[in-house]
Amino acid sequence: MPKRGGAVHVSTHRRHYVGKDGRERVYETHLLRRSWREDGKVRNETVANLSHLPGEVIELVRGALAGQRFVPAESAASVVRSLPHGHLAAVAAQARALGLPGLLGPSCRARDIAYALVLARVVHPASKLATVGWWADTTLGVDLDLAGVSTDEVYAAMDWLTGRQDAIEARLARRHLAPAGNPSGMALFDLSSSWLEGSHCPLAARGYSRDGKKGKLQIEYGLLTDAAGRPVAVRVFAGNTADPAAFVQAVEVIRDRFGLRQLVMVGDRGMITSARIEALKELGGTGWLTALRAPAIAKLAAAGGPLQPTLFDQDDLAEIAHPDYPGERLIACRNPLLAAERARKRNDLLTATETLLAPITAAVAAGRLAGADAIGLKVGRVINKYKVGKHFTITITDTSLTITRNTPGIAAEAALDGIYVLRTSLPTDHLDAPGVVTAYKNLSAVERDFRTLKTTDLDLRPIHHRLEDRVRGHVLIATLAAYLIWHLRATLAPLTYTDEHPPQRTNPVAPAHRSPTADRKAAHKTTPDDQLPLHSFQGLLDHLATLTRNDIRYGPDPTTPLVPTLTEPTPTQRRAFQLLHIPIPLTIT
Repeated sequence: MPKRGGAVHVSTHRRHYVGKDGRERVYETHLLRRSWREDGKVRNETVANLSHLPGEVIELVRGALAGQRFVPAESAASVVRSLPHGHLAAVAAQARALGLPGLLGPSCRARDIAYALVLARVVHPASKLATVGWWADTTLGVDLDLAGVSTDEVYAAMDWLTGRQDAIEARLARRHLAPAGNPSGMALFDLSSSWLEGSHCPLAARGYSRDGKKGKLQIEYGLLTDAAGRPVAVRVFAGNTADPAAFVQAVEVIRDRFGLRQLVMVGDRGMITSARIEALKELGGTGWLTALRAPAIAKLAAAGGPLQPTLFDQDDLAEIAHPDYPGERLIACRNPLLAAERARKRNDLLTATETLLAPITAAVAAGRLAGADAIGLKVGRVINKYKVGKHFTITITDTSLTITRNTPGIAAEAALDGIYVLRTSLPTDHLDAPGVVTAYKNLSAVERDFRTLKTTDLDLRPIHHRLEDRVRGHVLIATLAAYLIWHLRATLAPLTYTDEHPPQRTNPVAPAHRSPTADRKAAHKTTPDDQLPLHSFQGLLDHLATLTRNDIRYGPDPTTPLVPTLTEPTPTQRRAFQLLHIPIPLTIT
């Protein structure tokens, strides 16, 4: 008879079986067994078959029979609070690498709040009121001790930051525009606008809206960057400020406040006009690189002028000269792809205009519309909707309307399709003709900065502030965040779709191309080395936000100190902090 009583244990048996399909299968049996020794032999008794139980239950039984003690999980440890952390830790690490806290000013409560506003603008752009509420739900608010910050404190910090704008930008200018950090000696400047909500801001005015918000009051702001598009300074203007006036102020800031008198200003044809160039000549020291407007190009292309189609028989660019531009260089370029696109677009707009005019012509022919004045009013409402009215010849009488395309005018304009002319004060030994074209095309980097500011990352618009200094402070915070994002994008490029090493252009006039590595990243959506998933920049920040910091209390005693613990990072999160050259930090500070 089997012996009753005694210790029991869990015994696991595995059987291997190869089926007809050649696949090996493993069957496990978990038995609760009792063993004892009888007459010098080990005897076994199966008490129960545990195989039908879940695996974790079987392991619990095995551990309990081995002498382990178990308590409910909530009695052993509890997660008191879990806060998003990874995205803020990464952004703060980049900010510290750039010396951003010290750049803002001396350590104080106002600096901590201003610093938090910049970091928050990068990862969670929102209104100031929403931002203050969001801080408490992240490690940013805890680590910078921002709990209970009032809106008045936030506005006071903005005013403090605005008062330090010149000092901040002067340090950035010495870092990125002075000869040591800017051997090319070039600075890019461009103007953009954003609309405001409300009607009491003194800066608000109606002007040319680059946001396409007709009928909205707006402000304008000029962004100064280095040759790579790294934001250095920003100035806010009234919403009806013309581009040349903004450019003059930018030059004054560079010369008088930054002490830089040997820069080359690069701006588009609407920014650096002939009048502004004459002003720069009087100042001395500051060079320029811009483009000619269409009438000036047409003058160069007139009979006997230096700009003739034969210039581009062999190359896409040629250097020319003209008495109207003494001491300057003119670099003429022709882009065949741009020429074809402009021809297509012109024809589409002409056809669209003719479609708008067709009902008016039919009404006159049918006698439903008569009188030269009435016909002219109807035509005037639509003839220039698509900005091609100059290409039509219109004859109006009291009873007739004749509209034809101005074929000679269209042909004259088409002859200049794809042609643009750059003008610069730079001598040949400073920058050759292809280098001039490349430098002008670098203005696209400022356009990327504006997209960062207004849409893709920082959501600067619309602006809700009423006081001038608050508007300036809001734009300054966004610009400092754009400066931070510029470096973050470069640092984290291996984990995003960014082209890390774009190929050098053999022909600066031709369109840019992506590198084979970037094409591979886009096709496979993984990193080429360790096969990690790629993200957009904002998608990567969202993924980093899933790295949380958890405050854990061990044991049931509510007075036991909390232990901050990070969740297990994903391979992508580990790689991001490797690129930042730091271990994953437990705190923001």
